[in-house]
Amino acid sequence: MAVLLKRLLQSARAPAALGRPVGRREASVGTDPGAAVRVRFAPSPTGFLHLGGLRTALYNYIFAKKHQGSFILRLEDTDQTRLVPGAAENIEDMLEWAGIPPDESPRRGGPAGPYQQSQRLELYARATEALLESGAAYPCFCSPQRLELLKKEALRNHQTPRYDNRCRNLSQGQVAQKLATGPKPAIRFRLDGEAPAFQDLVYGWNRHEVASVEGDPVILKSDGFPTYHLACVVDDHHMGISHVLRGSEWLVSTSKHLLLYQALGWQPPRFAHLPLLLNRDGSKLSKRQGDIFLEHFAAADFLPDALLDIITNCGSGFAENQMGRTLPELITQFDLTRVTCHSALLDLEKLPEFNRLHLCRLVSSETQRRQLVGKLQALVEETFGSQLRDRDVLDPAYVERIILLRQGHICRLQDLVSPAHSYLWTRPAVGRAQLGAISEKVDLIAERVLGLLEGPGMSLTQDVLSGELKKVSEGLEGTKHSNVMQVLRVALSGQRQGPPVAEMMVSLGAKEVRERIQKALSS
Repeated sequence: MAVLLKRLLQSARAPAALGRPVGRREASVGTDPGAAVRVRFAPSPTGFLHLGGLRTALYNYIFAKKHQGSFILRLEDTDQTRLVPGAAENIEDMLEWAGIPPDESPRRGGPAGPYQQSQRLELYARATEALLESGAAYPCFCSPQRLELLKKEALRNHQTPRYDNRCRNLSQGQVAQKLATGPKPAIRFRLDGEAPAFQDLVYGWNRHEVASVEGDPVILKSDGFPTYHLACVVDDHHMGISHVLRGSEWLVSTSKHLLLYQALGWQPPRFAHLPLLLNRDGSKLSKRQGDIFLEHFAAADFLPDALLDIITNCGSGFAENQMGRTLPELITQFDLTRVTCHSALLDLEKLPEFNRLHLCRLVSSETQRRQLVGKLQALVEETFGSQLRDRDVLDPAYVERIILLRQGHICRLQDLVSPAHSYLWTRPAVGRAQLGAISEKVDLIAERVLGLLEGPGMSLTQDVLSGELKKVSEGLEGTKHSNVMQVLRVALSGQRQGPPVAEMMVSLGAKEVRERIQKALSS
């Protein structure tokens, strides 16, 4: 701060050049051939990554990849009082889990680093010095108490709180006196002149006359840390950002940022403000909703592709609204000109169905299916542990058979270790009395079914078994087919509801089916 303020008593001159930006070309407008596309996702590590942040990151990622560009993660951690331990690591971990890792980041490094604003303070100081020297900025000595009084007075009069620019016209002598005796000042940007109009790639032409509705904003706090307005401008310039895709809440601040670009003599990037992602009822997503954080979905066994699919499906940017798109398809089909101004309403009750579609796609791939087999083996071990009397249920061929038979019926792999599917991994405790309560002909039913399994050349497929079981029922006079199925279902699973009996028999295999029926009759 002392270095900055040395210039205050000197005559003004044009802003100094602050270094060469990375990857930017002078004509970097739109996506012209030869223009390097560089975008950034710049969250504040004041909380863990949630669905709203994921959507902003995803649109940046797919825009960059569609145009063979770079996707950068920058952490805006200048508000040191609000940092949440572990949040910075979580943000990058969750981007990697979601399958949209940054090309440059605090973890990965890159040519425009460092990628945490708290490590870039010298850049902000140099930019502020240039603004002070040109007269575009000035020191503000107002105390927090005075600023709070201004705010309360405005609210009491039903006005929008704004700074009254009291320190804007201090003389050099007054500044020198205050610097010698008072606490370190903040630095404010002078909002002079008409704000430039700009063409947002989503909202069209915009201009916000910030000077007439708000006071001069703080750009550098007294502790030497920048505010968002200065930091994002300086970093986007030095990182060579060509397009800024961010939430629509920043649309009204863009004129202010363009004034900063103008004062620093820099060419601004193109802007595209994304409409908000809202709950189904139109309310805002809130960090207080525990179920909007990506950690929640990862722990609940939802697939990353399902999340990427649902948060794009409920919004705009694509020619067609369809379910089941993969990340490569999102990249291919994305069109920024199709993003509308309408907020996207997210219905998380549909997420299981999205997940079911993407799980079926994984099952259809032999390579991905092998990975699912390994994950399900681990889930079975974790869920049932010492209850596993027969380790054969962990055999890859058996586990794969279960996945193939149950695909389309389950939404998450984790569903296969739920109580409803426990019979696949452990034998139920079923006695003759339970079966007898369903049908008096339990012995005859068992005899016919066991005979069916031991028949020569019997093919244990679901379709064949369904037909043969119907024949068994038809041969038992006075016994309903539903009762026969209920006896077999309880004997095999201990449950009165579940998958078709024929599927259960195919899943378990002929040997296990025989042993379970015989054990139930002898108990």
